[in-house]
Amino acid sequence: MDRDEIRRAWDAVAETYARRRDPTGSDAALIGDLLDELPPDATVLDAGCGDGARTLANLPAGSVGLDLSRRGLELARETGPEARLVQGDMAALPLADDSVDAVTAYHAVFHVPRESQPDVYREFERVLRPGGRLLMTLPGSRFETVREGWMGGRMFFSAPGRDRTLAQLREAGFVDLRTETATDPLGSSTEFVFANHRS
Repeated sequence: MDRDEIRRAWDAVAETYARRRDPTGSDAALIGDLLDELPPDATVLDAGCGDGARTLANLPAGSVGLDLSRRGLELARETGPEARLVQGDMAALPLADDSVDAVTAYHAVFHVPRESQPDVYREFERVLRPGGRLLMTLPGSRFETVREGWMGGRMFFSAPGRDRTLAQLREAGFVDLRTETATDPLGSSTEFVFANHRS
């Protein structure tokens, strides 16, 4: 699926996904751990924010919610009314250099074709201020597929594998990588990675 097909796929399933996923859980609690390490007036980019209930709603006022799906952003307006919402592509972020204190990317990057994922990580590094932090889902295996019937629609999933993803983050300039396993929105255990911007 190309970028426009992925955008249309998310527009089609956004409401179903928002309804079916649990807005609480241990992966939501990881955001608290992230915020504890940031200044109180931090600006956070939530990349692939979707409806915003899982992540954006738990971030400081004025944080940025970015998503490819216009319908997802419409839903996010309801759950994160104080957020700045932007439609855009993670591989070409419409944000200035050194403009955010942290980036969250929950269950998001593996909807980008894996050959473009290094671009995503370089973009995360570019928009982070020195000393900034990243918290994102870490794929457990290597895959590239379109799942028919997913949330009543069809969805693209792609990842180069756990170890290659960690290597790509380091290549993009992230340091001090630390992983933690938590429960994801649909009830499965998922690994997450915390990483620091190379100051």
